[in-house]
Amino acid sequence: MSGWAMALFKRDLRLSVRIGGSALVGVLFFLAVVTVIPFGVGPDLNLLARIGPAILWIGALLATLLGLDRLFQADREDGTLDLIMMSGRPLELVVLVKCLAHWIATGLPLVVAAPLLGVFLNLDPVSMAAVTATLLVGTPALTLIGAIGASLTVSLRRGGLLLAVLVIPLAIPVLIFGVSSADAAIHDPVPFLTPFLILCALTLIAAVVGPVATAAALRFSSD
Repeated sequence: MSGWAMALFKRDLRLSVRIGGSALVGVLFFLAVVTVIPFGVGPDLNLLARIGPAILWIGALLATLLGLDRLFQADREDGTLDLIMMSGRPLELVVLVKCLAHWIATGLPLVVAAPLLGVFLNLDPVSMAAVTATLLVGTPALTLIGAIGASLTVSLRRGGLLLAVLVIPLAIPVLIFGVSSADAAIHDPVPFLTPFLILCALTLIAAVVGPVATAAALRFSSD
């Protein structure tokens, strides 16, 4: 990583941690989702263990959406985004660096918290390890897909709801294969490796398509 990219990464990482405590807010929201759902489905421990991976994945998806609206909006408001675009740096690489910093500040804490929250859902160690592995591979795709929505709503003052409407349909394939691979490891209906590799492929596709689409949307919004 070049010097300017490292400087941008460190800057965005500091801002992600400072502004609103994104990492803490995401984990607290994740905790709220995981603890509230068992009250709705009842005290059946076998049922909780069966739907536990889906609950954790849905919680991670919703928690990821919390801070996405500030991914580019703060830079647009203070003029930093315009300076970045005029600097001549590859905008796609800028987007990729910003997404990496955002994921480390908001997505990685969710992955770390998943095994602890799995206790509330009566998950055994194998189930916790499977869900954690799928979240580690899949949550970067959620951030990269979310960056597309963030770039499309960057010019809106309150685009959080619209961002969620745009991002959630695009994130459904990641959610499907994330839950499927975790279920495969737990219940063994199909080999674990097949949906897990598809999940890895979706993340790699998002790493290629996401920055390109996001950069195009940012250029269009600045015109």
